[in-house]
Amino acid sequence: MTAPFHTERTPVSHLNEAVLFGAAYYHEYQPSPRLDEDMRLMKEAGFTVIRVGESVWSTWEPDDGEFDLEWLAPVLDAAHEHGIKVILGTPTYAAPPWLVRQLPEINVELRTGQKMGWGARQEINYAHPAFLFYAERIIRRIIARYAEHPAVVGYQVDNEPGMVPFANDQVFQRFVNHLRHEYGSVERLNKEWGLTYWSHLLSDWADLWRPDGNAQPQYSLAWRKFQAEITSTFISWQADIAREYKRDDQFVTTCIAYDRVTADDEDLARALDVTSGNAYFRMQEELELPRTIDTAQNWTLAGTWALFGLADRMYGTKQAPFLVTETNAQAIGQQWVNKPGFDGQWRQAAWALVSRGANMIEYWHWHTLHAGAETYWGGVLPHSQKPGRVYEQLAQIGSDFRAAGDRVTQLTPAVDVGVLFDNPSKWAQSEHPFLGEGMDKDVRTHHTVRDAFVRGTFEAGLQGGTVHAAQLREMSPADAVTRFPVLVAAAFTVASDDDLVWLRDYAAAGGHLIVGIRTGYEDEEARARLETKPAFLDEAAGAWYDEFSNLSAPLSVTSAALDVPSGAAGTLWADGLQVTDAEVLVGYDHPHFGRWPAATTKAHGSGRVTIVGTVPNPELARALMDWAVSASQGVPGWRPQAETQSVSNSTNQRGETIHVLHNWSWDVSSYQLPDTATDVLTGETLAAGSSIELGSWDVRVLAS
Repeated sequence: MTAPFHTERTPVSHLNEAVLFGAAYYHEYQPSPRLDEDMRLMKEAGFTVIRVGESVWSTWEPDDGEFDLEWLAPVLDAAHEHGIKVILGTPTYAAPPWLVRQLPEINVELRTGQKMGWGARQEINYAHPAFLFYAERIIRRIIARYAEHPAVVGYQVDNEPGMVPFANDQVFQRFVNHLRHEYGSVERLNKEWGLTYWSHLLSDWADLWRPDGNAQPQYSLAWRKFQAEITSTFISWQADIAREYKRDDQFVTTCIAYDRVTADDEDLARALDVTSGNAYFRMQEELELPRTIDTAQNWTLAGTWALFGLADRMYGTKQAPFLVTETNAQAIGQQWVNKPGFDGQWRQAAWALVSRGANMIEYWHWHTLHAGAETYWGGVLPHSQKPGRVYEQLAQIGSDFRAAGDRVTQLTPAVDVGVLFDNPSKWAQSEHPFLGEGMDKDVRTHHTVRDAFVRGTFEAGLQGGTVHAAQLREMSPADAVTRFPVLVAAAFTVASDDDLVWLRDYAAAGGHLIVGIRTGYEDEEARARLETKPAFLDEAAGAWYDEFSNLSAPLSVTSAALDVPSGAAGTLWADGLQVTDAEVLVGYDHPHFGRWPAATTKAHGSGRVTIVGTVPNPELARALMDWAVSASQGVPGWRPQAETQSVSNSTNQRGETIHVLHNWSWDVSSYQLPDTATDVLTGETLAAGSSIELGSWDVRVLAS
């Protein structure tokens, strides 16, 4: 693959040797000292890394200018003695009380004049220069003290940035100044934002209203983009400070929470050496295949397909291997959410993440806390602090990673279908979504549309991948075809003319472009386009539309050129597609909507453009993705052979193909090997055509 991205920094040797395995460790939180015992238990479980220090500014600096930097030294010394690496965090996401008292103006305003208040965390306006002064002081003190410690392999700057937009006056004034530089004059802003509407024409920059009551989509998008730039700038600023002290063998990262509203993961990660993030998911029956529970997505993902989809999104942040800084130990969330995994599920989830490029699996957290807001967010050890079932389950993973060594690090996941993710489109659709029911809008519209194709790819037994629009702009269409032979661009609304021409050229270069709803409808200012929709793609697609409808109930679909399974349907939306010279793949079984196709396709250049004018349900999405891959490069040989299975394929540093086979069920299943393979964990050679057994909630790791 040609990789022209400007996001990947020099690889760090610690990430090549073996998958890092460990937990966030907060000895300072514990009711009694137990450092030696913790280290002994970690080493026995195969732990090789801990994350420390990011949550306790008031411990590092109990009062203004009074520093206590030595409390962590025994932890780092003990970790080094036990062969455990350390990621050191900067504590800037939770302000100490003395700073809050002295600088009340750094409190976030959720709306103009409405303070967020104190008592939780991440209540700080990190664009405020006074906060940045104190933050820089503590960052420099901590890193300077421990940069040369042999246990420290990396730095996590801040934690889960981007939780809320800042409505503080100081931020708003910076926004106005940003617009002045971006647009040059109020006259140009009036034109670009269409402010003739509802008498919003500005005569002076002082006329710009506050974001609290805004209803104009162009303003909303500009405001959200600006907020994301604040977050990216803050993380980049911290990363630059860390690099003044770090050794060549240390890396800089942050912990990305992918649902944060003012975080653009692709832009934010450009300042980092490696992507790191949270991978929280619901366990027990939620991981079962075939999927019978269909719960809504949120920051804790629901469904095996969503776990793989998140891993692919994490890889896609930099198109490079990543670190999991937090994932499920026991229960996750508040004390009414208690569903720790069935035996085997932790191991399955860890290998699912590794199979898609994770170089570290780190649990949140080692000890279950005895006080505080997250008292019942379960750690590796329970409240008794005695190793139990969870510890024993995780120790098996540690044993796996020791056995696998560098054969499963720095993996490049195979990709049959790339699915575009675009943060500006996500922000526009969260403020002004086109999906919803009545007065209830779907603020996750971009996810809803995109997830339909992500899930369909997984359930077709294919390999998914994520790519950002900003990354495509840095690739030639021909290079993109090599990495993403099928590319889904759905709900890509905030797209420039050049973006849409690039997609058309990608198809001409041999790619199979799948155009989903609303792609090519708006421009980069979220203005409806004048061109025939989908703009710049209608002739290549051989179909167009000028009418669309929300759907209150799923519409059954009928086969045309594509055989569709029982239960296949379009949901939530229907474009009134008009065919010029495309082939109809699927139609609607409905007296009104039946006049329009649900999906069409047409050859274009060396490739193909397919339009899907609805949000396909899992049955339809699975059939579409299976057909799309078959029609382009052909389906992979290593694919699930039972409805309870998944197969993830990747390439390692040695050039081997790694196959991770899962059985997501209580029922035993078997798998007949398409090729001769070696069991990575046991060294056993397995002949092509031989059958292996996958037990309940089991996973096998093979190399061919």
